[in-house]
Amino acid sequence: MPAATDHSEHVYRIAHQPSAAASSPVAASWRRCMTLHGLAPEEVRQPWRLSESEFLEARERAGVLIAEAAGELDRLFTFIGKAGCCLLLTDRNGVALERRGAVGDDADFRGVGLWSGTVWSEASVGTNGIGTAIVDERSVIIHRDQHFLSSNIGLSCATAPIRDEAGRLAAAIDISTCRDDASEATLSILSQAVRDAAARIEANLFRRAFAGARIVLVPVDRAGPALLAVDRHDLVLGATRAARQWLGLDDRRIAAGVPASDLLDEEAPRGGGELPDAERAALRRVLSRTNGNVSMAADLLGISRATLYRKMKRLSLN
Repeated sequence: MPAATDHSEHVYRIAHQPSAAASSPVAASWRRCMTLHGLAPEEVRQPWRLSESEFLEARERAGVLIAEAAGELDRLFTFIGKAGCCLLLTDRNGVALERRGAVGDDADFRGVGLWSGTVWSEASVGTNGIGTAIVDERSVIIHRDQHFLSSNIGLSCATAPIRDEAGRLAAAIDISTCRDDASEATLSILSQAVRDAAARIEANLFRRAFAGARIVLVPVDRAGPALLAVDRHDLVLGATRAARQWLGLDDRRIAAGVPASDLLDEEAPRGGGELPDAERAALRRVLSRTNGNVSMAADLLGISRATLYRKMKRLSLN
């Protein structure tokens, strides 16, 4: 296979150039494959495959992820399924947990190991969309001869990482194709589709983790959903990675308690009026629930009607 031989020689040449690894994420991955994982580009190898029991355990650990991603996988597959593409959802270790593919393409994808229960880490099969996206923690396109193994240069992959409710790497979603005519323009479109799907899955995971909280969208121009989970006291309970980066949040600051209004630069009341404003808002909510019936509102608050009237007068509530 002259093409495979040429590719292997090219990988060796580039990977041994420190300057190339410093300037190119692909070259850096090739160098990791050789120096860290002891792989050789001319090897013909399939991805590691989990045993049935190991695979079931991996799926059980990722039960929430699978549940929140299922709808997005189905939606995305309706978009790419007829284009000769395979869709994989993996955990943070590159284990393929869920797969979508057309029956007519199954033989090709099974032949290269794009199947449930396989491990697409860099340690397993060298530079590839899933493994490299997980290591670099960013969206990647690995197009044909950008793969490390010569046996994988027929593949093209677009992959995006998925983060959990604390902003930590949790999974990856990948579109792969074996088509010879897969162009860079096509892969750019697939990359955008997979990034959008990853963002929606990440948002699903966040909303599920903070099901009882108010979810606030942070208006930022940044990749990934920028969401805050806020309790009834306006304190931030959690934040997605994009929100953390934009607002300078970390676990320690969230645990210490920070008002969402402070983070979002909402205008603070003048003259130390925060407590009256909070009391006024609380009374308005109760009166709204009782359709303005003061007697019912007083009962809900556990105070007398006269006391409630006095509070309403003091707070200028009609």
